[in-house]
Amino acid sequence: MDPWYWLRERDNPEVISLLEAENAYTEAMCAHTAALREAIYAEMRARIQETDLSVPVRKGPFLYYTRTREGAQYPIHCRRPASGDPDADAALPEGAEGETLPGEKVILDQNLLAENQSYFALGNFAVSPDHRLLAYATDTTGGERYTLRFRDLESGEDLADVVEDTYYGLAWAGDSGTVFYTRPDAAMRPYQVWRHRLGTPSDQDACVLTEPDERFFLSVALTKDESYVVIETESKMTTEARVLRASDPDGDFLVVEPRHQGLEYRLDHLGTRFFIVTNDGAPNFRLLTAPDTTPGREHWSEALPHEPEVRLHDIDLFSSHLVLYERAGGCRRIRVADLGPDGLPDPGTLRAIAQPEEVSTAWGEANPEIGSKVLRYGYTSLVTPRSVYDHDLETGRTTLRKRQPVLGGYDPSAYRTEREWAVAPDGAKVPISLVYRLDLERPAPCLLYGYGSYEHSVDPAFSSFRLSLLDRGFVFAIAHVRGGGEMGRSWYEEGRLLAKPNTFSDFIACARHLIAGGWTEPARLVARGGSAGGLLMGAVANAAPECFAAIVAEVPFVDCLTTILDDTLPLTVTEWEEWGNPVSDPAVYSTMKSYSPYDNVAPRPYPRILATAGLNDPRVSYWEPAKWVQALRAASPTNVVLLKTEMGAGHRGPSGRYDAWRDEAFVYAFILDAVGLGGGTGAGSPEGEVEGGGT
Repeated sequence: MDPWYWLRERDNPEVISLLEAENAYTEAMCAHTAALREAIYAEMRARIQETDLSVPVRKGPFLYYTRTREGAQYPIHCRRPASGDPDADAALPEGAEGETLPGEKVILDQNLLAENQSYFALGNFAVSPDHRLLAYATDTTGGERYTLRFRDLESGEDLADVVEDTYYGLAWAGDSGTVFYTRPDAAMRPYQVWRHRLGTPSDQDACVLTEPDERFFLSVALTKDESYVVIETESKMTTEARVLRASDPDGDFLVVEPRHQGLEYRLDHLGTRFFIVTNDGAPNFRLLTAPDTTPGREHWSEALPHEPEVRLHDIDLFSSHLVLYERAGGCRRIRVADLGPDGLPDPGTLRAIAQPEEVSTAWGEANPEIGSKVLRYGYTSLVTPRSVYDHDLETGRTTLRKRQPVLGGYDPSAYRTEREWAVAPDGAKVPISLVYRLDLERPAPCLLYGYGSYEHSVDPAFSSFRLSLLDRGFVFAIAHVRGGGEMGRSWYEEGRLLAKPNTFSDFIACARHLIAGGWTEPARLVARGGSAGGLLMGAVANAAPECFAAIVAEVPFVDCLTTILDDTLPLTVTEWEEWGNPVSDPAVYSTMKSYSPYDNVAPRPYPRILATAGLNDPRVSYWEPAKWVQALRAASPTNVVLLKTEMGAGHRGPSGRYDAWRDEAFVYAFILDAVGLGGGTGAGSPEGEVEGGGT
């Protein structure tokens, strides 16, 4: 029996009235933090260089980059002619943030597109191979169903072509007049790839592939060398790719290797062969190659061997070098190998790009030029703002191109980051990344963040917003729990399906480790997570409420059993490989029933809870947190449980950056209030003696 099942009735005026009443109640309950919210918002804004400029990326004859301007909610996309000198093109002239650069042309201003819209998001954004046209897609509801348009980059005018109801994923053919795109079904599954010819009505577009199996998503993209259009058909654990010469948009797609349950692969192209990252015979993935004329599995050959302790995630191809994006020892790393005369990587030349901090994150930035001798990559840690580097693949010289400005005198040497290890009930060692001020007084208030699903890793990254907590004496910690990918594929496998409860016990073990180690105490420990991490929040609220003063659960997947039983809902069938199928498997049903937050609410004292939702959310429906909040209150009227619903947005919350900053300030004020710090502005002054790089 589910007394709140009726909250699914989105068009029922009583549902809307309830959500609006919850918003009013939340605002009333948090009214005493209004001044604190404004102070935190002022701190956040004072740390950010609002008028800013990204490091330009060369593609063909142009440099592409984005601008932000003070007071504008959204980025502005620009380009200017490249000079041909890589160092000069990558350099940011002094004071260029607020100035128009020579030859600069605005190709898309998101602020103009967002005018008179309560929500705006840019989806696909792709310049044609001849650089004359831009394909871009927009969403004005948060529902993630996008309208695709095309812009003439010389005139700045949009073409007459408009394609409604598209999804993520787009590829230009080599003729710069044909585009492949995806469409979602009623359950928000991208299940079709279509071909559009510029100058023809969209109702004449051709569907080139429909995927009937509801476990599989379709995506479409170009290989880096723009030789092939690739359609990837992918479930959580299985892949099937099709390829088409980009020079032949009317041709038939060729299946690379038919799907085999559990076989995953992704590919790129260089010269006359495909480079394939796969788990074929390699739990942590390895690199294979195949001729592009006969790419099937019987022709796959090993290019680099499997390393059991190294998870290979992706590659980047250059004319004479191969870049590997990997994970080892719980941290990301980047390695480079030379390509020999045969076009294959030479294992003897493999070398890692050294990073300055152990607990840090490095990733590949945009590197569209396959003939480049320079790798552009990003770097950050819990104390180092987001940084952009250029690494010369031949000389090994690394050049810092930009470090996100931190206004107000931020001194990274005043903070410390480190890693500790908690021990889970089954003996597994769970990494915890920490950051705090050097003058921290322990035990301290602490915010513990977690996710733990889909092999997604929450890597340590800088946030200027977080300084508003750290400078008030907080410790910030990330629990790298199982179900994520921080420690390789096995770390994920040990936190999914019937092993999912490990995710929750890992997080509780991390909380208890921080308490036992004197970092914090239950009355000052706050947990936070969103989406599948919101499921984690709901599960630990039921399992160990005594460990936490408060919990922030953002768009939380807390009615998971009801949702995964209902195959008419968005994403449900595709999720069965992550959670299991409780419709047909009694063991899965029993396991999910044992941890489902909504189904395990009981009359007990709970931590203070703030839940958020988006009325237009296609991923976690608004009714999940709405039902959970009602159940928590019904279980014990003394529980302080708040629900904040964005009535015009989806899964990602407010779309404009200033709106998002205010939303974060609201959450921070809730956190501070929950640990008894809601009455002042803390160690940092509202004028901002500290700064950070924004998000």
